[in-house]
Amino acid sequence: MSSHSPSVPDLQQQSRTALRLWIAFTLCALVAIGQFFIPAFIIRPFRYQAPRALFIAMALRQRAPAGTLIAGLACLFIAVALWRTASRWRRAVLALTLIAVALSAAMARLNYFEWMFHPIASQQFLAQSESKLDPKEMIMAVRLGDEARAYPIRQMAYHHILNDVVGGVPIAVTY
Repeated sequence: MSSHSPSVPDLQQQSRTALRLWIAFTLCALVAIGQFFIPAFIIRPFRYQAPRALFIAMALRQRAPAGTLIAGLACLFIAVALWRTASRWRRAVLALTLIAVALSAAMARLNYFEWMFHPIASQQFLAQSESKLDPKEMIMAVRLGDEARAYPIRQMAYHHILNDVVGGVPIAVTY
């Protein structure tokens, strides 16, 4: 008998194997995408960044280039194994997920925090009488010698760093 249909146990085994591959594909994709999105979510403008969460975000950010590459390659190999038996809509899911994984791997190699926290091109200072700050707005103040500067926390939270010269001394103001 040269052609025979697979037995029920063979079909069940194939089904279990396919399920395991889909689970592995999903986990690898979540790891790859998460290594880009988790640091971007934790470290964002105008949000409190708890020390522990910041530590996790920076550790992930540091390992993301290698981690997204490894998880992305695993996704690719698993997708190839699933492709031949997948239906049309499952192939679409595989393809869209691979695109998201590839974009995450590319973004993990860029310094996207520079896009999130735009540097201040040139600082502009106003006299206190000209300032339109709300009296309750928090500021950071620096006084060196006879010169003083005030930096609104709201603006520094968005930019995070400003280079300035106060009293003839170059400083880096950061928040």
